[in-house]
Amino acid sequence: MKPSLRFAAALLAAVPFAAAAGAVDAFLAFSAASRTATARFEQQVLDRTGKVVDRSSGTFAFSRPGRFRWAYDKPARTVIVADGKKLWIHDEDLNQVTVKAIDKALSATPAALLAGREDVTAVFTLSDAGSDAGIDWLEALPKERDSGFDRVRIGLRGGVPAAMVLHDSLGGRTVLQFPEFRAGARVDAGTFRFTPPRGADVLDETATRR
Repeated sequence: MKPSLRFAAALLAAVPFAAAAGAVDAFLAFSAASRTATARFEQQVLDRTGKVVDRSSGTFAFSRPGRFRWAYDKPARTVIVADGKKLWIHDEDLNQVTVKAIDKALSATPAALLAGREDVTAVFTLSDAGSDAGIDWLEALPKERDSGFDRVRIGLRGGVPAAMVLHDSLGGRTVLQFPEFRAGARVDAGTFRFTPPRGADVLDETATRR
């Protein structure tokens, strides 16, 4: 599976910080105040030895609660869209679309830290992780066991996310940098709508749910 799709799977998996208490307060204030945001991201996937095995980049937008669009534009185009009821993953190389229901599982994923419910402390345990180079780091431990990640670190600069590091159970890491993060940015509602392209192979997992 592509590293980008592994990250997408982690976003779908079932699924509090104090830098002298400042980082936790800043993050919770960001979560409460920022109903929308847009960002560019740069992603690296590292194996357990620290070797970079994948690099990618793209854009991210969210509108609380539970609507977001995560789009990889380099090197392969993959789009992940949550519209509040369903989550769509489109692998453009395969022209394949996977559709999943958004339910309690999504609330405990790393995506929920940025775009999910306001009360993140209900699904994550947050703690201080110190400061480095002007970034205050927080660590989030998912309360659900099957989250896809053992822990997530978020770095805040100026009260908004500047970086995320997701540690998986095999010792690997996914490192995300947000060189352009605009909290409160205006986001068109159409950003969170998705229609499978003509000819796409659609795997609708919601069709079998009762």
